[in-house]
Amino acid sequence: MHFPVWFRYHPKNSYSIAALLPLVEADLARQPKDGIMLYSFATAQAKEVYAEVDRARAFGAAQAVYIAGGPHPSALPEEALQHFDFVVIGEGEESLPQLIRALGRGSDPAAVKGIAFKRQGRVLFTGNREPVDLDLYPPFSRILAPIEISRGCPWGCTYCQTPRLFGFCMRHRSIEVIERYARRHKDIRFTSPNALAYGSDGRRPRMEKVEALLLALWEQKKPIYFGTFPSEVRPDFLTEKALELITRYCANKSLSLGGQSGSPTVLCRIGRGHGREEIEAACDLALEFGLTPQVDFIFGLPQESEEEQRQTLDLVRWIVAKKGKVRAHRFTPLPGTPLWGELPAPLAGEVEACLGRLALEGRVTGSWSASKDKTA
Repeated sequence: MHFPVWFRYHPKNSYSIAALLPLVEADLARQPKDGIMLYSFATAQAKEVYAEVDRARAFGAAQAVYIAGGPHPSALPEEALQHFDFVVIGEGEESLPQLIRALGRGSDPAAVKGIAFKRQGRVLFTGNREPVDLDLYPPFSRILAPIEISRGCPWGCTYCQTPRLFGFCMRHRSIEVIERYARRHKDIRFTSPNALAYGSDGRRPRMEKVEALLLALWEQKKPIYFGTFPSEVRPDFLTEKALELITRYCANKSLSLGGQSGSPTVLCRIGRGHGREEIEAACDLALEFGLTPQVDFIFGLPQESEEEQRQTLDLVRWIVAKKGKVRAHRFTPLPGTPLWGELPAPLAGEVEACLGRLALEGRVTGSWSASKDKTA
């Protein structure tokens, strides 16, 4: 039996759709339709997505099988199955096409690894899959997206879903495959939890691998943006050698750095694996090479004291005084992480006020309001 298959499109999930669209025969939808409806979503979208699916079921808007995937359903499949028929857990490149084929043939979905569904009122998890070989699957087809060059992360920061979703062992696309898909872009951008970890185990950089990648792409004579959003760079990976490569081969005017806190105690507590000194050194080095450091910080991490928040604020002021930029974020607990279920620490009034002033001056961007606590 053939079912029409639809990806529920939203700009926030376009990268995941871009990666999966080459693997299934599907179209895009902006509302539920008859057939098989595929949703990929993060925690911030979950409430809205659940409401849409529940409304469609209640009013018979679509005769559909609903399949969920992405960070939030992968971490909370039991919750997702209160609204969806199936959940694809973790990587979907193999599980999703196999599940769709099973539904079309009327075969038992329990034979498909990496999914969860309800049978006789009980949640059945079909078992873990081995991590996929990225070279076997295209990063995009009909929808262009930044090229995912690496997946997974060995650091295990307590607030982050990446290693819980994709594993603690880094995997990389080969230069040959990256080159092939880069030819479809006018300028070349990437996704990676740490761009400078390309070709490495994620703990010790291998600059010869990064250089080989950038040299191969540079020969395409297109602008290359490496270590900029939507990827970032760990500050402890930023060296003179790394910056020599970036300034030689890339069009970057900035670098995205994951700082997260200016408090040595907090950095240790959340498992960052580097200190404040590495953040400061990375900013200084970037500026020496003519690049603007754009540093991310999280405010309101659990158990964060006012003094620890002030330490982070002091580092923010130091960065913007040097003409760097800062993106400030309010801590949001994410399912599957060690900090899931923890409450954000209250944001000190003086810290919030100072961030507001810096934002008005155009030196800080982001969202850090304590009102986030109401929905966290």
